[in-house]
Amino acid sequence: MFGIPGKSPVTITPRAAAQIAKLMQKGDHAGLRIGVKKGGCAGMEYTMDYVDVVEAHDEVVEQDGAKVIIAPMAQMFLFGTEIDYETSLLESGFKFKNPNVVDACGCGESIKFDESLGAAR
Repeated sequence: MFGIPGKSPVTITPRAAAQIAKLMQKGDHAGLRIGVKKGGCAGMEYTMDYVDVVEAHDEVVEQDGAKVIIAPMAQMFLFGTEIDYETSLLESGFKFKNPNVVDACGCGESIKFDESLGAAR
């Protein structure tokens, strides 16, 4: 919908693809929906949900057994994002390297996008 033909809207690292595939198999889901919503101290936050049905206008990215689904309203905010999965001594989880983010809070959960993206809607 907001993408460039022939270019994936997001990239998935091999670690993230392995974790997403593992989560999909565990619950027998069609994929993992990535989105954004209002909230958090910086104004927006990422969302992740299991999905069993892919909607007509969803963007689907498949890699190494992983399927990431992006809802139409989130596509412009996520375009160019790299999804990674990191593990450290204290925590493990998905990390988003998003070129559209202009600010983030210290907790790493809340982000702020370039205001021109919202105007594009």
